[in-house]
Amino acid sequence: MMKRLLPFVLLAGAMSPFACAAPPALPLDDRQALIETLLERMTLAEKIGQLRLISIGGDMPRERIVEEIAAGRIGATFNSVTRADNRPMQEAALRSRLGIPIFFAYDVVHGHRTIFPISLALASSWDLDAIALSGRVSAIEASADGLDLTFAPMVDITRDPRWGRTSEGFGEDPYLVSQIAGTLVRAYQGERLSAADSVMASVKHFALYGAVEGGRDYNVVDMSPQRMYQDYLPPYRAAVDAGAGGVMVALNTVNGVPASANRWLLRDLLRDDWGFRGLNISDHGAIDELLRHGVARDGREAARLAIEAGIDLSMHDSLYLQELPGLVERGEVPLELIDQAVGRVLGAKYDLGLFHDPYRRIGRAVDDPAEVNAESRLHREAARQVARESLVLLENRGQTLPLRRDARIALVGPLADSPVDMLGSWSAAGVAAQAVTLRQGLERALGKDGRIIHARGANVTDDAGMIKYLNFLNWDRPEVVQDPRPPQAMIDEAVRAAREADVIVAALGEARGMSHESSSRTSLTLPASQQALLEALVATGKPLVVVLMNGRPLQLGWVREHADALLETWFTGTEGGNAIADVLFGAHNPSGKLPISFPRSVGQIPTYYNHPRLGRPYVEGRPGNYTSQYFEEPNGALYPFGYGLSYTEFELSKPQLSQRELKRGQRLEVSVTVKNSGARAGATVVQLYLQDLVGSSVRPVKELKRFEKIRLEPGETRVVRFTLGEDDLRFHDARLDYVAEPGEFEVQLGLDSRAVQSERFELL
Repeated sequence: MMKRLLPFVLLAGAMSPFACAAPPALPLDDRQALIETLLERMTLAEKIGQLRLISIGGDMPRERIVEEIAAGRIGATFNSVTRADNRPMQEAALRSRLGIPIFFAYDVVHGHRTIFPISLALASSWDLDAIALSGRVSAIEASADGLDLTFAPMVDITRDPRWGRTSEGFGEDPYLVSQIAGTLVRAYQGERLSAADSVMASVKHFALYGAVEGGRDYNVVDMSPQRMYQDYLPPYRAAVDAGAGGVMVALNTVNGVPASANRWLLRDLLRDDWGFRGLNISDHGAIDELLRHGVARDGREAARLAIEAGIDLSMHDSLYLQELPGLVERGEVPLELIDQAVGRVLGAKYDLGLFHDPYRRIGRAVDDPAEVNAESRLHREAARQVARESLVLLENRGQTLPLRRDARIALVGPLADSPVDMLGSWSAAGVAAQAVTLRQGLERALGKDGRIIHARGANVTDDAGMIKYLNFLNWDRPEVVQDPRPPQAMIDEAVRAAREADVIVAALGEARGMSHESSSRTSLTLPASQQALLEALVATGKPLVVVLMNGRPLQLGWVREHADALLETWFTGTEGGNAIADVLFGAHNPSGKLPISFPRSVGQIPTYYNHPRLGRPYVEGRPGNYTSQYFEEPNGALYPFGYGLSYTEFELSKPQLSQRELKRGQRLEVSVTVKNSGARAGATVVQLYLQDLVGSSVRPVKELKRFEKIRLEPGETRVVRFTLGEDDLRFHDARLDYVAEPGEFEVQLGLDSRAVQSERFELL
């Protein structure tokens, strides 16, 4: 690509009708000097324009947005995802009086054109290299379409699976989610943020969004500071420490104050305590929503609260444009606040390399892809590799899996051949027609003597109200398409297929829209249509493999009791069908582990493994009154955090400690011997948990502190070593001091959070 002229502002200035002479060139080699120079040259209106993040839409058609950009009234856009679409907007920005480039943003959450498994599935891999691969490929593809920034990663801790956005996050554990947060920030942003194949990460949703009351989207969050600091804030901090250029602010309240108006959250904590110097971005329409929250009387007050709190970039609202000029002129908002926010926007553009080359990611028109959805632009092998690692084997009685390649397989269920549902929520620029369904994957993997007998068996749901809701946002192309046949006729067809087959594979779960923003649920059971199908299949007596497709933990007690094998696949992305087939036929040995606990019922939510200790704890196998329990069903998770089976068997020795006493500043080595005692090569995740036995505050029953995924051949033995220090023992006490208190600690090693072996040491 031809090198762009660096002093492009000279040309822009010369073309301006307001300029008598071109201004001096910008100091491109000095970030702060460039920012200060532009701030001196900008009018108040131009400054406010830089604070607006606007999308093409019904209220802002393409022609108008180009005009607004050229007039200096828009600083960035989102949801425009091709080079051909973005180039005219960048050209318009360079025609503005000062020629300040804009940047382009999009929700690249788990892939761009190649769709990887949903975030919850990525976390199930417990494989940071695989997760990094998904992020790097996403950045490469997004930047190749002219995008500069992604609204990701989403690192909200989730302990209530009723929340629809559970699918977007990485589960319930602060340590695991923090590790993933840092990994993805580094993957998106690459070695240099200014590189043409890097995009800026904006971690979301700051803060505590996953803790909304009742699992209901956009609801309030009321949380003790101690729990906030200990459990919910660490992943955001990890993303900031990894160098995230942006932070997207949450839509919920935080202890009575909306996040978008929360000065303590955005200034005192994020900037003063954590040292964040990047860009704060509001969520969609959040500043307008301050009126409905009831903390702002009118638009003027809403704009003032947001800018004072620290919202730099306003997404999809007009209040900054309408109200900030008057607020500054009346002295109600200091110009200094505006300059600080504008400086951070300009700094982000500088870091992205846009002042040196505004077309760094857009490129030349002559180099645009002939077909944006071309197969050659996909990274299928990477998607398949990552998807295989994300699958979690929950049950496998009698070695039902792997399947024989010469088997007659009855493939039934509404999700067996649904390309759009393979992609999951927030699938960016992914094309459903390019996704491999389970049916396609099985057909490709089946041997010449095998046979697939396909029958739909049921609709995802027969609830008319639910269908209407799920199709509401897709009125022009409904995603949930009903088979018009009577339910019993569909079940009868599936039963006939089952009777012809050696084994049944049932693809059941949720349509992707059921695990999405604004898709909170009151029930986690399979829809009645699918449950009826499942009961009919069980009645045939044929071996039954249930392949789950879903974006949250489901209530699976009945399924667990009656299925011979149960494979959690989540939503697996573009190569999902091939990846699932790889596991079902044994070409890949499953190694995924749950990043979130599965409750037995909705009534037991929240069910998470690292809950605080109690004075009257329930002890399994020791029933009695006056303990913390539900008396009408078993207690504890159906499937615990960290759980997942394999086609082989792994044995762990008792953990060994390098010493029994740990002095401040010293390190402690914990080792454990792992043996593959089965007949197949496979991988597993060794998990290390700590319990602080006595603390000044009530401490959790255990906390994940380390993990390592290892691969072993049959009969192979390996020693896994972990190193712990004083920092690993720290917690926020009642005064929010970050302390490591002397006393006894228990080290727990296992292949899930429940089945562990332990040893003790003392911090002196």
